[in-house]
Amino acid sequence: MRFVGKRSESRPDADKAQPTFPSGDVALVFGKNADGVHILRRRDENSPVEAGLLQPLVEGRPISGELISMKRREDMPFLYDVKSELPSQERERTTSGPSQVATDSYRKGWDAIWGGRNSKAPRRDLN
Repeated sequence: MRFVGKRSESRPDADKAQPTFPSGDVALVFGKNADGVHILRRRDENSPVEAGLLQPLVEGRPISGELISMKRREDMPFLYDVKSELPSQERERTTSGPSQVATDSYRKGWDAIWGGRNSKAPRRDLN
């Protein structure tokens, strides 16, 4: 590709400050459909840009993902400051197999009602 035009020896824009980009947790709205509002989000200056889908809260439905609030910026119409209200409750599974549902208080209650397991007690066959 070839540059066509005049080169200027003086640079009048050199003294002007560079434009400042938004810092902090920001989101850019880029689309909307029946599923919700599509955004690009950057949590801080050093974090990667994430794509996400905003959906309204509906009473009686569980919250999936993170709960955020957004405030529109005056100088940029599609850019919002983001505040995380409730972090995501979804966790990555670290083990394979079914979920662990028996807590210590559950086991204590079980033992109080049914008695603890005794390895010396004979097993009863129900058949």
